[in-house]
Amino acid sequence: MFIVDAHQNIAFNAQQLGRDYTRWAWQLRESEGESMTPPAMTSLPDNLISGIGIVYGSMIVIPESFPQRESWHKLTYRTGDDAKLLATWQMDYYRRLADEEDQITLILNRSDLEAVVASWQDGAPLSGRIAGIVLLMEGAEPITEPQQFEEWMELGVRVVAPACLSTRYCTAGFEGELTALGYELLDVLSDHGILLDVSDMSERACQQAIEHYPGGIIASHANPRYFYDSPRSLSDQTIRALAERDGVIGIMVYNRYLRRDWHHSDPNRRVSLAHWVDAVDYVCQLTGSAAHAGLGSDIDGGYAYASFPQEVDTSADLWQLGDCLRARGFGADDVEAILGGNHLRKLKEALPEG
Repeated sequence: MFIVDAHQNIAFNAQQLGRDYTRWAWQLRESEGESMTPPAMTSLPDNLISGIGIVYGSMIVIPESFPQRESWHKLTYRTGDDAKLLATWQMDYYRRLADEEDQITLILNRSDLEAVVASWQDGAPLSGRIAGIVLLMEGAEPITEPQQFEEWMELGVRVVAPACLSTRYCTAGFEGELTALGYELLDVLSDHGILLDVSDMSERACQQAIEHYPGGIIASHANPRYFYDSPRSLSDQTIRALAERDGVIGIMVYNRYLRRDWHHSDPNRRVSLAHWVDAVDYVCQLTGSAAHAGLGSDIDGGYAYASFPQEVDTSADLWQLGDCLRARGFGADDVEAILGGNHLRKLKEALPEG
């Protein structure tokens, strides 16, 4: 089984928590002890053993004024130049991983994508499999002006989410919308063939982006509003609009967005991976096919351990998603599409030739 996970915060956690992506999550937890930081939930070995061949590695920066800022959010920005500096560090971390680890490659073009997928063909030993990382800028604040994005493109960014909290390109909250500069940024991204990620956008901003952007569109990590009413959840109207544009929605494994009556004080035993399948099935029923649902786990998004379904200890457990889909009656082709094929389709369309 080949899985594409469209959202993991690998470099952000390396920057803020000093985590080494090449070490097992259990080793990281052991070394951190009883700290107040969120538990390590993912790593290269955890992903490989689970069948996760590609992750969208996010680059995310947090403003100093962020009201939900945690004590472990040690590095924040005040200005656009600060944001650029923090994102550059994260970019360099991904590039170092690819340079130093034989089993990691940055996916910059279709040839890179094909090489990663080929390394996972049936019979390939685990030691010979390549883990691909697609660079996703989550929140466009590090882009100092729209035309400056070309620098990020040359460094390897292939997916951009204009919103993550409020940025100069897209405001947050239920009433959030694209700014005039945001529309200019969309035009620049389109010129470069970038995948647009509408995660974290309000419904209004999503609609604006879908109507304006002519290129490929996804929601890397966003769940249906039916399960949790949040400005970053997707309404039925937005889900249908994304499907009409052949978009793909990465469903998170975070309990908050899987069960509307869940509370962070509840034990995780009240939520199972069957609830993740509920969200996937909702998208499939709403759009009429399995072509627009995928995985965007956000498994290392800074949540408490009890915020994940009962079967999940680390990303090594995400292989069970296939069994859960099959138990619900999804056929082999649909399971393959949901766990990887749909995201691969969008990457093949958007990536430049190698």
